[in-house]
Amino acid sequence: MIVNFTPGPSQLYFTVEDHLRQAIRENIGSLSHRSKQFEVISKETTEGLKQLLSIPQDFHIFFTSSATEIWERSIQNLVEDKSVHFVNGAFSKRYFEIVGLLGKHPTKVEAPLGQGFDADLIRTFDTELIAITHNETSTGVSMPLEFISRLREKNKEAVIIVDAVSSLPFPQFDYSKIDSVFFSVQKGFGLPAGLGVWIVNDRCIAKAESLVSKNISIGSYHSLPSLLSNARKHQTPETPNVLAIYLLNQVVKNFLARGIQAIRSETEYKAAILYNCLENNSMLKSFVVDKAWQSKTVIVADTGIKTESIIQSLNPKGFYPGEGYGELKKTQLRFANFPTHSKEQFESLVDHLNQIH
Repeated sequence: MIVNFTPGPSQLYFTVEDHLRQAIRENIGSLSHRSKQFEVISKETTEGLKQLLSIPQDFHIFFTSSATEIWERSIQNLVEDKSVHFVNGAFSKRYFEIVGLLGKHPTKVEAPLGQGFDADLIRTFDTELIAITHNETSTGVSMPLEFISRLREKNKEAVIIVDAVSSLPFPQFDYSKIDSVFFSVQKGFGLPAGLGVWIVNDRCIAKAESLVSKNISIGSYHSLPSLLSNARKHQTPETPNVLAIYLLNQVVKNFLARGIQAIRSETEYKAAILYNCLENNSMLKSFVVDKAWQSKTVIVADTGIKTESIIQSLNPKGFYPGEGYGELKKTQLRFANFPTHSKEQFESLVDHLNQIH
């Protein structure tokens, strides 16, 4: 059996195969997004996500094509001129770069790869929006939730948006400290790629409407007012990826039956045994040294010149880790730790890594 530890697209959740068969039997792939049946699916999915992630009822959930799209839509809808971006890897950097491509004026607060941000960087910013990448997929750095809370204390007027693409459903965000969070489904939710989920509060809606009142373009069909108008009817502005929404609904039900606390506890356990392995292995070391900033969901190992030999040792056992990202491609391995990865799979992985010298 092959276990895909790449951090996205990652291993499919074990129930997805059966859900796909059921979707074909129910003709979900041909379902109209204006049908009552789709409205039921949309409603169940949003309500299930709110229950699973403890999202307050006054937040709204919208569906997009990807989290990459949300990078662009969020800037169009929430920024007239200025945004601040905490950058410590390839994906947070790309979010920052998109702002400039859209003709806005972003400011970058940067930390070296593999490191978190110093506490003295928590200050009041002259900005409309603060963008945080909670879990930097390229480096395995995860921002402590307390850091986000302290940013809110210093920036009560700014919109705070959190990219949680490779961390949800693990973190329990305090939604009184943030205005928006988003993810895509091909990582922690164990689904095929092709669906983004954008969660926003009423402050975000008001900001978008204020930009419209100034005759500033906020995009067309996936503007926040358009998304909200359709979501109130449990619909979408365009023909969405109905199959992906259906599958997300089913997997959310599976997660609820399993229990979010059980999922979080298992994630902690799996991360702990892998980090312990890295601390005691002569060929692999954790790239992120500061334990407070170590991701629980994407664990990155420095492997140096041994990367290829480690891969060749793991693959025959059915373990397929992700390579390092960008400039670190040949000297690192990345291990996803999502609900789809069982405790037994992680224990077996660690046992094998402990045998590599």
